[in-house]
Amino acid sequence: MDRTQGQLDPAEPSSGPARVVTLTAGDFTLTVNPVDGSEIEPLRPGAERARPRKRDAAGRAARDTAARPPVLPGAPASARLTPAREEERARLVRLLSLGRSVRLTGPSGSGRSGLLDAVAADCAGVAPDGVVRLSGYGQQQPGELLHALYAAVYEAPDERPLRPDREELLARVREIGAVVLLDDLEMGGAALDELLRATPECAYLLAATPDTKAPSDASHLEEVFLGGLGRAESVEFLEAGVGRALTEEETAWAGDLRFASEGLPLRFVQAAALLRQRDGLNGTRGGDEDEEPGVFEERPRDAAYVPLPTLAEGAAPAELLASRVSESARAVLRIACALGGELPHHAHLPALVGDTHADAAVAELLGCGLLTPVAARYRLASGVARQLEEVGYGDPAAEEARTAARHYAWWTGHASVTPERVAAEADAVLAALAGADVVAAVLLARTAAPAFAASLHWEAWERVLRSGAEAARKAGEVAEQAYFHHELGVLALCEGRLDRARAELEASIGLKGALADKRGTVAGRRALALVTDREAAGAAAVSPPLRLAPPVGGAVPAAAPGPVAATGPTVPVALAAPGASEAVTAVVPARRDAPANLAEVFAEPFPMSLKPSPAPALAPPVAARPVAGSRKRTVLLAAAGALTVAALGTVVALAVGSGDEEATPAGPGPKVSSTTPDVPAAGTDTAGEPGGNDSAGDPADPAGADRDAGAVTEAEPGATPGEGAVAPTPGASRGAGPKPSGSGTPSRKPPVVPPKTSPVASPPTASTSPSSSPSASVAPTATPTPTTSASAPTATGTGTGT
Repeated sequence: MDRTQGQLDPAEPSSGPARVVTLTAGDFTLTVNPVDGSEIEPLRPGAERARPRKRDAAGRAARDTAARPPVLPGAPASARLTPAREEERARLVRLLSLGRSVRLTGPSGSGRSGLLDAVAADCAGVAPDGVVRLSGYGQQQPGELLHALYAAVYEAPDERPLRPDREELLARVREIGAVVLLDDLEMGGAALDELLRATPECAYLLAATPDTKAPSDASHLEEVFLGGLGRAESVEFLEAGVGRALTEEETAWAGDLRFASEGLPLRFVQAAALLRQRDGLNGTRGGDEDEEPGVFEERPRDAAYVPLPTLAEGAAPAELLASRVSESARAVLRIACALGGELPHHAHLPALVGDTHADAAVAELLGCGLLTPVAARYRLASGVARQLEEVGYGDPAAEEARTAARHYAWWTGHASVTPERVAAEADAVLAALAGADVVAAVLLARTAAPAFAASLHWEAWERVLRSGAEAARKAGEVAEQAYFHHELGVLALCEGRLDRARAELEASIGLKGALADKRGTVAGRRALALVTDREAAGAAAVSPPLRLAPPVGGAVPAAAPGPVAATGPTVPVALAAPGASEAVTAVVPARRDAPANLAEVFAEPFPMSLKPSPAPALAPPVAARPVAGSRKRTVLLAAAGALTVAALGTVVALAVGSGDEEATPAGPGPKVSSTTPDVPAAGTDTAGEPGGNDSAGDPADPAGADRDAGAVTEAEPGATPGEGAVAPTPGASRGAGPKPSGSGTPSRKPPVVPPKTSPVASPPTASTSPSSSPSASVAPTATPTPTTSASAPTATGTGTGT
């Protein structure tokens, strides 16, 4: 019989209209279109999402039935638990009733799934939300498990499927109070802690193998270990599987098998199948030893006696068991080996095998212990796939995977198949996709992706899309590659991964632009616009621009007006008032916040106003503690400014001095210059022009004025004796005492050096230069009478005024 009989050509369109599903994903409305790709848009204003409601008892029972493997026709009844397992069962039920979470650890084949079924029956009325069965097979992160728990307890208020965002998901699962049976756990550590923290009202029974990552110390899980069967228990278990009492030879063989297999119940299930097959071959079942075989019977007249299996065959019985099952069962085993151990639903086996009775082969293999239940499906038991591949069952894997991929491509795209049925077959579909050629893989991914999206099985959706994009790239299918990239971008946008969404959508838009697909390009640009909006909203919420806080209290009077008003606490600073000997305390605001720009950094140490107005009379301020960091920064900046001014003054003094030296005529004897110094105009400050940020005529600093007035210039090198004495400027005041200026440290203001003259007999008071009135910023003092001494110059070349 043709194995593809009854199937449509995958290249032909399936009967019925395209399956278009609209669902709600967080803040978006997602329309899954199998033809043109999914379309995403934000929820319309006013479209309030109704609160999901919990399922009732009937709904939970239906959901629990759907989560269990299907009942097979002719399947043997499950064996009862041994007395040792009954004690562990009672302990688990007691811990779960107290609200404790338990980690059940045992090797593959130790009977963990059977023990979970027994515990589920005893805990049906313990929690308000009942018992929830989940499968952790292939789950490394808690995200999909939380979504599966949400879907098992809640149902959408309307017919539209609902996949909540992370915030709503965490809020809803915190309200779930149920006993959760999680089989085949594959995660631990931080991932398991996140799952437990997200559901504080749930009691977990976690079934895992010893090689699974251990939980952290903060998880507070109870540990229960499943060991092997004892000698008496193994014999009792084997007799229950065979259906008769064991002989002495079989009992001794069972003891050796227990020692070799460490008492795993799975090995005794397989051993019981070997004994049943041996009884059938030896003709000891049914009491027909004395009856002669008929003409049409397959059993020969003189059948050879079949001995007990060896210990090696009992420890690895897959080859021997497979050789004694039906041909349809062996064909099913070859399909399972091609799909990586995954077994399709028994309804697909007649089409895949080409035998109308192939669905009964699943029950036959399950009775032999070659299959084990995983969630709502079956797969090869632990170690069976390796044993079968060693004897050639994996040779036609490529052909079997291609056949399965073409079959699933037809089935998943059929309009009569619901997305929930496709989601239940997700593992077999993904296994067929991984083993098929690129053409069949592209076709299968193109038809299965919309079904996974509509069924809210988004982990399988992403895996199908990535496999399809890679297969389309290898096959050169540009249109299909653009479709897969568009779907990956939409999926990433729904999950909040904006960087990934932008990359995938831009790749899709580029490919569709090359194909001149106007409609697809428009859909991609719409989705990309949503990504841009989300990025802008996220940037505004996460990193706001830097702004200085406005003043909290009233206006604080400042000592000097400046471009920036500070808002921090005030610090008292003593300022000298003009014409007064006592100090006046002014309030200068101190800055607590960091300056926003460079101008504000230099605003305080270098004020722009050279002549600030006198500080008004203030009330006695309240002393406040200055900010250590702000004062330190201000002092450092002021010191840097002072050093800069000093360096500039030194450079200017050296430049002026060198220029005057070059202009001095050479010759012996003192020379008199007829050039008179420049006299400032009336009304100007005779104390000199302030340079840079130096305010020489500041009335608030009389000490600085006296210091500048008492400064004298240095003698030029190479001058004749007496040239170092320079007449003071008329109208300038001098300090009370002489201040030598021959040191190497220059003053804050570079001195004005007049032309060099030889000492004359006439006093400088007879100079024709007009006398300028003293500046308003300098307090006038008694005019000194300068004396010059040409005969006795000082060693340093400086003049002394009295």
